[in-house]
Amino acid sequence: MSKQASKRQVKSEVVKGPTTDTPAPARRNAVNLLDLAYERLEHLIVTCELRPGAFLTIQDLQNISGLSRTPVHQAVTRLATDTLIIVRPRHGLQIAPIDLARERLLLTLRRDLERFVIRLAAERSSSSHRNQMLHLARQLRERRDAISISEFNAFDRRIDQLILAAAGEPFLEHTLRPLHTVFRRIGWIYHNRTSGHSNIGQTIDTHLSVLDAVANREIELAVGSSDTLIDFVDGMFHVIEQNVDPEFLDCTLEPIPPAATDEQTPNAART
Repeated sequence: MSKQASKRQVKSEVVKGPTTDTPAPARRNAVNLLDLAYERLEHLIVTCELRPGAFLTIQDLQNISGLSRTPVHQAVTRLATDTLIIVRPRHGLQIAPIDLARERLLLTLRRDLERFVIRLAAERSSSSHRNQMLHLARQLRERRDAISISEFNAFDRRIDQLILAAAGEPFLEHTLRPLHTVFRRIGWIYHNRTSGHSNIGQTIDTHLSVLDAVANREIELAVGSSDTLIDFVDGMFHVIEQNVDPEFLDCTLEPIPPAATDEQTPNAART
């Protein structure tokens, strides 16, 4: 090898090292923080700790989540794309109010998409996917009588992710992820804000039926179980309409205190 070629090789090795090795952990860390910020904010939306209709700022969400501006801002962008947060120019950010008529219409869309995904998952799932499904099902059965709705929602998130992974079509995740969040919030309200529905046994059982059928590759049973789950969710809407104050579904509907003036009234209340 010539001296000139040797110098080029050394130079290539020197330049290549930091560009391939150094940034990788930073990129992984950034992705992890984004996912963490998204999951924390999504959980607060699902449990209505971020009140439907409430106006906030990025700084508010930083304080609530305990994370820095960049991952929170990125998570807000994703949540806005998911229509779970609304960006209001000059007013900040608004947690999407709960529009029961719209969300019931979206449930029709979810029914068709879930049928497609469930069928794909049952057809395509690997032995690893099926083992994970059976493991989740076993955990749910063991915890069935003691689990809270918040704990179940963590299971539900893992179930959704696993079935989407088994289906093997990444496009579907971007469509179904926000729909899953919308209906987790509906389920949380149904079990926490309506009288006589705190027991989540039926919610667990409908999910177990789907998991068992997909894990055993019983395609038609899996699709039928998915329809049963969607029918159960559909039945929640009438109960919520009859039992939940509309002000809980959209806090901007709260009446303005009589003593308040326009100068004292926050934008969220006047909207």
